[in-house]
Amino acid sequence: MLANKRPTKKELREHLEQEVEKFLSQGGEVKNIENGKSGDNVLNPWSIPLQFNGTREERHPVGELLKKIDARKRKSPPPPQKSKDKPRKHWIYDDFGEPLRWVWK
Repeated sequence: MLANKRPTKKELREHLEQEVEKFLSQGGEVKNIENGKSGDNVLNPWSIPLQFNGTREERHPVGELLKKIDARKRKSPPPPQKSKDKPRKHWIYDDFGEPLRWVWK
């Protein structure tokens, strides 16, 4: 038998309802929030959208640098090409489609 049994959804719902009732009975109140409002802190950097300030950073071309880096890489020789004139094994079939023997062509 498992020592740490996970609570079921029903048990979690009942516990949450008990906590809400306890909060309300002690004088707490629930505030309604308008649709579209967020609970995020507006001072968090990820919640502030990025804004373009009108200045543009200068870009630096890196094409020559990339060519130098590629030139330093060791290039492997291309794999040897297979000869197409190699002999191949072909089956000889009888009139009924049964293989009789194979020959090299």
